[in-house]
Amino acid sequence: MAEDTKKIKDNKEKSERDEKIERYIELLKKYGIIVALILLVVVISVAEPKFLSPKNLFNVLAQSAIYGIMALGLTFVIISKGIDLSVGSLLAFAGIVAASLGQVSTATTKYFPSLGELPVLVPILAALIIGALLGAVNGGLIAFTGIPAFIATLGMMTIARGFTLMYTGGKPVSQLIPGIKFLGDKIGPIPIPVIIYGLMIFITWILLNHTSFGKNIYAIGGNIKAAEVSGVNVKKNLVMIYAFAGLTCGVAALVFAGRVGSVHPGAALGYELTAIAATTIGGTSHTGGIGTVWGAVVGALILSVLRNGLTLLGVQAYWQQIVEGVIIIVAVIIDMRKNAKKK
Repeated sequence: MAEDTKKIKDNKEKSERDEKIERYIELLKKYGIIVALILLVVVISVAEPKFLSPKNLFNVLAQSAIYGIMALGLTFVIISKGIDLSVGSLLAFAGIVAASLGQVSTATTKYFPSLGELPVLVPILAALIIGALLGAVNGGLIAFTGIPAFIATLGMMTIARGFTLMYTGGKPVSQLIPGIKFLGDKIGPIPIPVIIYGLMIFITWILLNHTSFGKNIYAIGGNIKAAEVSGVNVKKNLVMIYAFAGLTCGVAALVFAGRVGSVHPGAALGYELTAIAATTIGGTSHTGGIGTVWGAVVGALILSVLRNGLTLLGVQAYWQQIVEGVIIIVAVIIDMRKNAKKK
């Protein structure tokens, strides 16, 4: 009798331990990316105390703003089980057109001398419209022709870059009006790119979590056939998804122009890979149907903290690229294993 009671007690304790372990594992899966960011900050801070200076921390946030904004649009795309390789080229083209419409009247190489100095709203709208329009073309190609997203956006990447080079003749556009430069400036200690980034995070979060559009994105990524059967207009939503990704490129282009003070035809080369990496590291699954806005934000922060930390430690840019590539591969492997277990 005593032995039976002891066994029951032991089994109960074991069951409670197992439940606790499972809870910890679930918490780690849910918040592991935040833990990784905190550990990264701690390690870099110990190795280089200058990292924690307020000036440097604001610099880290400002650096993450451009590809972080792009990652927000890519979160929609990847949740829907797509990919967009054209975002860097869309940023460059939208940025070049906006810059050409936003030059001061005294610019030595003014693209449109007869227009004079235009209000800042004109280049802003130009960047947003071009980004959204070319993004919608991506979505239309994927939705109405059945071309794989990889191929459609790869083609757009080349086309948009070609348009950028043709538009400028391979020359940079500089001498921008103060209104555009303001977008890369500061209000007190806070960089304006960080404020714009924060606004875009809020808008994206609302769209993904509190609209039917957001629900449709998850439905399309989870099971496109089931989404169609349940009444989701898949074609329309795909166009909207890629249009939003293009719109974020337009916003990022304005931030880029403001920070740099000019836009050159080779702008944002490789940014698409960084933005995809941020989204992937943040837990957005390439198998579709899984992802969050906050994951993309934390993923972008991890990359920005890593780059900034390695730069402060004097690590060469080549090694930084290698480390970033390894992190992307590891993130995808973890994602694949996690989804394989679910299946």
